[in-house]
Amino acid sequence: PATMDYNGDAGPGHFHAGYQEIEGINLGYLQINGTQMFALAQVLSDLFKDIPRTTISKKMETLKIKSRRCDLQELRTLKAINSVPTRAVKCSLISKADLEALCTSCKSLSPRRRKRKRKRKALD
Repeated sequence: PATMDYNGDAGPGHFHAGYQEIEGINLGYLQINGTQMFALAQVLSDLFKDIPRTTISKKMETLKIKSRRCDLQELRTLKAINSVPTRAVKCSLISKADLEALCTSCKSLSPRRRKRKRKRKALD
């Protein structure tokens, strides 16, 4: 299945975690108030690893995408599902809708999808 659930401490936070495949990459998410939220750190390192962070930041600004800081319980859960490094002390979250908009906007930038071949001219 594309989605897999992880039920950590289903305490007062009222969210659950799982995995969602985006662009062929398995990303951990938190379901918060009915919205899938992804760790920006994992999105940058796994999904947009070939694109400079400054480029992603500019795209987010252009698309008016806001990330939100996760709280301690959310951070612990993200660590438990290996979405953020265990050494992380903070994390930002981005919604699935915003992530999809960012993916669409960045498709043209990703070197993996670039099919243009450069023809070298012979030097005489």
